[in-house]
Amino acid sequence: MKLPLRDPKIVVKKAQRQLLLFSAGKLLRTYRIGLGLSPSGDKVRAGDRRTPEGEFYIFTKNDKSAFYLSLGLSYPNNAHAERGLRAGLITRAQYDAITRALRARKTPLQNTHLGGDIYIHGHGAQSDWTWGCVALANEDIRELFDAVSVGTPVTIEP
Repeated sequence: MKLPLRDPKIVVKKAQRQLLLFSAGKLLRTYRIGLGLSPSGDKVRAGDRRTPEGEFYIFTKNDKSAFYLSLGLSYPNNAHAERGLRAGLITRAQYDAITRALRARKTPLQNTHLGGDIYIHGHGAQSDWTWGCVALANEDIRELFDAVSVGTPVTIEP
């Protein structure tokens, strides 16, 4: 794989337990993944152990992660924030802070009742074991970590 990638994009297919890496619209790699302990359905709240679905971006790269390497995802996104506001899970001020951060391509609030700290990280794809993150084998997250940058779009599909 030639680095840096041109227009990288990540697509996670939860049902197939796959993460696809694209460059300029061309599929480069397919990786096996593990998901949250409750893999079906979209994330709704903190502690539900679901992996969120929707459109995100990488907001940070952590090479000192407890899970080998990690890529932080911009969860909650606008759709999660809107649902959370309607359901009374977050306040108007929290909603405004989340949407403001997303417009600026920054880190959305991570400590609301919607949950946060959703990452693509290492330590194995052998089963669904995370609290909502996407897990890869360490050698796979190393390759992915080196291939993408902050701002890379990530789509998580059911």
